[in-house]
Amino acid sequence: YLQLPADLTKMHLTDNPHPQVTHVPSSQSGCSIASDSGSSSLSDIYQATESEMGDVDLTGLPEAPVDSEDEEEEEDEDIDRTSDPLLGRDVVRECLEKEPADKTDDDIEQLLEFMHQLPAFANMTMSVRRELCSVMIFEVVEQAGAIILEDGQELDSWYVILNGTVEISYPDGKSESLCMGNSFGITPSLDKQYMSGVVRTKVDDCQFVCIAQQDYWRILNHVEKNTHKVEEEGEIVMVKEHRELDRSGTRKGHIVIKATPERLIMHLIEEHSIVDPTYIEDFLLTYRTFLTSPLEVGNKLLEWFTVDSLRDKVTRVVLLWVNNHFNDFEGDPAMTRFLEEFEKNLEDTKMKGHLRLLNIACAAKAKWRQITLQKPSRDSPLFFSLLGGSDKGFGIFVETVEMGSKAAEAGLKRGDQV
Repeated sequence: YLQLPADLTKMHLTDNPHPQVTHVPSSQSGCSIASDSGSSSLSDIYQATESEMGDVDLTGLPEAPVDSEDEEEEEDEDIDRTSDPLLGRDVVRECLEKEPADKTDDDIEQLLEFMHQLPAFANMTMSVRRELCSVMIFEVVEQAGAIILEDGQELDSWYVILNGTVEISYPDGKSESLCMGNSFGITPSLDKQYMSGVVRTKVDDCQFVCIAQQDYWRILNHVEKNTHKVEEEGEIVMVKEHRELDRSGTRKGHIVIKATPERLIMHLIEEHSIVDPTYIEDFLLTYRTFLTSPLEVGNKLLEWFTVDSLRDKVTRVVLLWVNNHFNDFEGDPAMTRFLEEFEKNLEDTKMKGHLRLLNIACAAKAKWRQITLQKPSRDSPLFFSLLGGSDKGFGIFVETVEMGSKAAEAGLKRGDQV
């Protein structure tokens, strides 16, 4: 088994779709074109089926009033204020300076947004970060050279640097500098711990957040109890965390936070909990970070398609993949062949409804491109065949392209509409 990948904590707490993702156009397409428009759900494909891909009629809709210049200027000022990083830090500092008991849910969300960027919190799950943000205390040391911890001093807190630099001078003469986002202090244990070395500030205005030993141990220990580890042949292949998305207790369940690549692929066709409804979309958005080729997923999907009980789940994954990331197929000949094989499987199993959805998704995501094919003479073969025309009642499409030919090299593909 491969080593567990880095923490893949899901940050979605709502059912909103993912933001738009821009892909680099494939060199195979032979032109610079806009990429597919962000991810979307299967409901979008079904709506496309219902509307038959027709134009939207906007006649008869009431006209909305146009914003005045004054309102536009006010909106621009609001955007400027929210996008100012210094102003953002001021908001975070206001939240930090409050006592833990006085922090509101909005304050904790502000702190969470800031803290997740820091290395000290990088390998922690979302729920751990939120708990830590609710109990952290803000401290400032104004002068450079001030001693924060003496050698042999009993430790009672975990410190994370928010601003400035500190230096740790160890008894053996070695020293270490820590800057923004680094941490020092206790480990998550209730045992008595003592500082080895002297910690002093190197610059003025050093800022820290401190978390008491009791809180630090409680939060990290509670999360350890709150996780479920899946083992296969004595190796941990997946770690899940129990989460509650609201205080009523109605939306709770396990969410995958770590797993081997093989186990992440397998989870595509397993049941997903109510707190992890977009696992498939998240996987398709991030698989490039831990897989070398999309065919690792494609081959498993073709294998699972032969199992009757998994067929619908596999088809759902492929439909989402095509609809949300069509460039994965259009720019990769091997993935194009995978899609053709999957299409044939749908035909063989007479899944006409799903086949129609696949065709609609491909047609909706297809993009114009220009192909230049040079022939040595007028009588030279084209190395591709066409299908359709006015006598057939539909457009002209490329039916076959000879592999390794000039037509294939130029980027012509089966299914292209001329």
